[in-house]
Amino acid sequence: MMTTSAPSLGSLLREWRQRRRLTQLALACDADISSRHLSFLETGRSQPSRDMVLRLAERLEVPLRDRNAMLLAAGFAPLFTERPLADPSLDLVREAIDLVLAGHEPYPAVAIDRHWTLVSVNAAAAGLMGAASPKLLEPPVNVLRMTLHPDGLAPRLGNYFEWRQHVLDKLRHQIEASADPVLAALREELRQYPPPANMKSAPETPDGQRPNFVVPFQLVTDDGVLSFFSTTTIFGTPMEVTLAELSIEAFYPANRATMAALQQRAAALPAM
Repeated sequence: MMTTSAPSLGSLLREWRQRRRLTQLALACDADISSRHLSFLETGRSQPSRDMVLRLAERLEVPLRDRNAMLLAAGFAPLFTERPLADPSLDLVREAIDLVLAGHEPYPAVAIDRHWTLVSVNAAAAGLMGAASPKLLEPPVNVLRMTLHPDGLAPRLGNYFEWRQHVLDKLRHQIEASADPVLAALREELRQYPPPANMKSAPETPDGQRPNFVVPFQLVTDDGVLSFFSTTTIFGTPMEVTLAELSIEAFYPANRATMAALQQRAAALPAM
C-alpha cells in the first residue's frame, strides 16, 4: 500500500512564501528574523517555536485554516477553532448576518462561505435568484454556478461575457491567494459552460444607465435591465475558521432606474 506523508512545516513555509512572491530575505526582514534562520526553518534544520509559526503565518497572510495546518506540521495543536454556523455558540453571529441582510432590503444581499456556497439570503436576492432552474437552487447552492450555468441566471445576464470574465478573474485571484483546490475546480467548471444561446439578442443597457466606475452585474427582468455594483463585508479580527471564511455580498443599484424598480418591487410585497 502507498502512503502519503503530511507536508513538513518547511515545505509549507516555502510554498506560501513563493505564492506571495517573497524572497527569503524579504520575509525574514518583515518577520524580524535572519534570512539564515528562515532558510534553516524551510530546510528543517531548525525547529520553530509556536509563536514563530504564527508570526510567519501572519506576515504571509495565511488563512486561519492553513495556519492550523502549519501548527500541526510543526508539532503544535491547532489554535483556531472551527464550528458549524448552526452551533449555539455562534448564535450572535447568525443574528448579525440576518440583521445585515434584512437591513439591506430592498436591495439584494447574500452571505457566502469561502467556496461561494450560499449561507443566507435576503428576500430581494431570493426573488432575483428565482429565475434559475430549481435544480440549481437545491442546497447547497453555489452562487457562482447558479449565476453562470446555462440553466441558471446566465440567459438573463445583460452583460454575460463581461460578467463571466469578471467572475473568472476574481476566482483566479482567490486561488492564487489561497491555493484552494475546490475553488480551482469550480473555476474550471465555470470555464466549460457554453454561453447561452440567446446572448446575441440580450438587450443592451442605455449608455446613461451604465455605471462607469465598476463592472456591473446586469440582470434582465420583467422590470427591465437591473444593474448593480457590489461590496463585500467580512468579519474583523476573526479567531474562528468559520467566521474568517464568511462574507456578505451586498448589491446596490448602479442607476436610478434599478433603484426605482427595486423599491416598487418591495412596495408590491404583502406586509409581514
